[in-house]
Amino acid sequence: MSDVMFMCSELYIAALKGRTEEVVRMLTGRSSQPRGIHPGRCCTAGEVTAERSTLLHIAAGEGHCGLITELCLRDGTLLSSANSSLDTPLHSAARSGHADAVEAVVRLAGSSVEEDRLRGIVGGRNDDGDTALHLAARHGHGEAVEVLVKLAPELAADVNGAGVSPLYLGVMSGSVRAVKAIVGCGNASAAGPMSQNALHAAVLQGSEMVSLLLGWRPALATDVDTNQSSPLHFASSDGDCSIIEEILTHAPHSAYMQDRDGLSALHAAALMGNGPAVKLLLKFCPGTADIRDNHGRSFLHAASLRGQSSVVSHVTKNPMLENILNKQDREGNTALHLAVQAGEYNVVSKLLSSGKVQVHIMNNEGHTPYDLIENTTAFFSMVRLVVNLYVYGAQFRPQRQDHIKEWAGQDIVKWRVGTSKNLAIVSTLVATVAFSAAFNVPGSYGPDGKANLNGNRMYKAFLVLDTVAMTTAVVATILLLVYGRASRPRRLWIGFIVSIHFLWLSLFSMMLGFFTAIAGTGDKKSTLTAMSKLIYHGMYILIMLLTGLAMPGSLTGVLRLVLGASIGSIHWC
Repeated sequence: MSDVMFMCSELYIAALKGRTEEVVRMLTGRSSQPRGIHPGRCCTAGEVTAERSTLLHIAAGEGHCGLITELCLRDGTLLSSANSSLDTPLHSAARSGHADAVEAVVRLAGSSVEEDRLRGIVGGRNDDGDTALHLAARHGHGEAVEVLVKLAPELAADVNGAGVSPLYLGVMSGSVRAVKAIVGCGNASAAGPMSQNALHAAVLQGSEMVSLLLGWRPALATDVDTNQSSPLHFASSDGDCSIIEEILTHAPHSAYMQDRDGLSALHAAALMGNGPAVKLLLKFCPGTADIRDNHGRSFLHAASLRGQSSVVSHVTKNPMLENILNKQDREGNTALHLAVQAGEYNVVSKLLSSGKVQVHIMNNEGHTPYDLIENTTAFFSMVRLVVNLYVYGAQFRPQRQDHIKEWAGQDIVKWRVGTSKNLAIVSTLVATVAFSAAFNVPGSYGPDGKANLNGNRMYKAFLVLDTVAMTTAVVATILLLVYGRASRPRRLWIGFIVSIHFLWLSLFSMMLGFFTAIAGTGDKKSTLTAMSKLIYHGMYILIMLLTGLAMPGSLTGVLRLVLGASIGSIHWC
């Protein structure tokens, strides 16, 4: 530390702002300004900043070519000086993207030092093993990259301490100009981290970058990273069809490549729910539909497990893919098994509605899809799956009825009991409100005891909706409190499911009745009435959406379940 001469503030500011004449005056002792941290003597070109950067580092980083030339003429050793990060002035110029400064440093080095030292300056590495080309490419400075590869094309073949090439860094920066300049060097490296190449990164940047790299070196399409993933795996998971098509055009067989887990590009697209990508891959390489991963699962298994209903829908509608609908993995599970196990109701519905999926297939443990519902922890998912599978004739595994154990989902059973009480309170409240509304009608009563709005269309609608709300709320209360407590355990779930439908209908009717009452008593031309109508239609749409989301199965399915349960036997516990 005692041998280090730190730069005075005036010299630093002058160099930072590119004031060449002022810097020269301070270096020659002709400046009238005070000397900052070392008064009484003139400044020298050997002064450094806290990071050990010299005046030439500062000038190169700011792109002051005149000052660069002046400093190099005074002290040529500054060209090879390195700061605490081992950055040379050339590194500083490249990092900032000053192409003219890069060219000036290299030109001055070539005219003042021998060839071996010149190569050391141009190809010098910092602490991270980065050359000036790495830094220019990392920051996307296309013009600086062009200058460097023109002056030293051999830099394009170097990798830094992390094993990453300038080309990979240029791709990551998104600079097409930088990438074009580097691929112009025939011996350029495309290496990236974790054994990736520049194409792995390019598929996430854009089609222009991909086309550029494939046109330069098509073999990049078949390189794999440490996970054995090809660029097509990356592109398929991202879902850009233009890039997928570009890769398949140059390397169609890459669609059959499998990663360390046995997943193909088709699996990757299916896992992410990229339907258009799945269709494109099957169009180019229909044989990839038969590829199985290490668990023996097809892309349909993968999509079903992840709940990607759009991919499943495409498979069920494609006659060429019918053969994989009932295929089993190494554990004997079909796509339906996995969808039920994951609680993916939409996928189960797609598979069942196709009419091509067999619901009775048992896996290696002897379980049918229906048996796996007991592993579901989400209540509504469980109920919807039960209704849906029952409607399509699903079966439990064969076993003696007296050996059937109590269902393991005790948390859901407790949840149902507690929820039944809460729902009964709600249904009772709705029935009370609906009953009161019948005697406190909109518009009140006239002297003759009849409603003032009698004959009004909106009033009639109110009466109908209020009657429906009253009736359905009472039925829901009876099912939840009376029937639910007096029935056998296997009947409890049926009553619970039906009561939810009636409760939703009562709430729906009460909400609509409220808005019909407002519309019936308001002035048709008033702003309030217009707003109430707008709210009415908005609430109608909202309630319909909520009803569709919250209903445990369709009304038709519930009716079929109730009727079937009355004449058959269902494993309710």
